[in-house]
Amino acid sequence: MAVLQIRIPNELKKEADELFQSLGLDTTTAVRMFLRQSLAFGGIPFRIRKTGGTLAKAIEESKDPANLMGPYDDPHELVQAMLKEGEE
Repeated sequence: MAVLQIRIPNELKKEADELFQSLGLDTTTAVRMFLRQSLAFGGIPFRIRKTGGTLAKAIEESKDPANLMGPYDDPHELVQAMLKEGEE
């Protein structure tokens, strides 16, 4: 059996231990589960994304119908609406 050693901040370890304990797990078991799921999934078993950036904010704002414009009959009409919005 192999040994995996990683360095993490004490507070992160404490918070993770508390979370996993509340789920009935220890941290070692949780890490094993992560590794097994990564292999089964063929990659990281959850979505990784940068948050708080301009793109992330734009994507979130686009989910609100109040922030959507259109539909437009042609590309010229769309560009004119975008230019008008940029002036405001």
